[in-house]
Amino acid sequence: MTSAKELKRDLRKQALARRDALDAFWRIEASLEMAETARDGIMVDGTSIVSGFWPMRSEVDVRPLMFALREHGARLCLPAIIDDTTIVFRELVRGAALVDMGFGTAGPGDEHEVLDPTIMLVPLAAFDTRGHRIGYGAGYYDRAIARLAARGRAPRLVGIAFDCQEVDRVPDEAHDVIIPEILTESGLRRFEAPL
Repeated sequence: MTSAKELKRDLRKQALARRDALDAFWRIEASLEMAETARDGIMVDGTSIVSGFWPMRSEVDVRPLMFALREHGARLCLPAIIDDTTIVFRELVRGAALVDMGFGTAGPGDEHEVLDPTIMLVPLAAFDTRGHRIGYGAGYYDRAIARLAARGRAPRLVGIAFDCQEVDRVPDEAHDVIIPEILTESGLRRFEAPL
């Protein structure tokens, strides 16, 4: 019998292959459209702290969305890999240099303030219509969200993907974090809270 971990690995590989096959120019246009769509669906103010991510490979480029949210008053932060199991979210300051975080992504250096996001734009490899996601396999976001919850924080979680990354069903595992909203080129979809 195939384990949930093996099923996730296979679904991740298939979804990422579909995403990689998207035309690069189309991905840019779709990312810009997603920023326009989300600007009205993700309300922010001067108290909002939004964690985004620096895109790697064929991911949705959330930078236009992040910068639009900053224009509406939000502070921005990006994940910074601390060790093999931990990420923190460091403030993204206009004009500051970014450092290599590994995995083909970048983030603010350790001189930048660590923030607790109130809104998290969550990268993912695959998702289903229940809000279950498959990440890249390292569990960084699941652990980061659990650490925030342990400190009484409950950020709004918005998964970021292209429609082609949707799968029929993500296998459930006890440590999984449900993402109640997913932003794709089709719009901002909200899922029912799990029973």
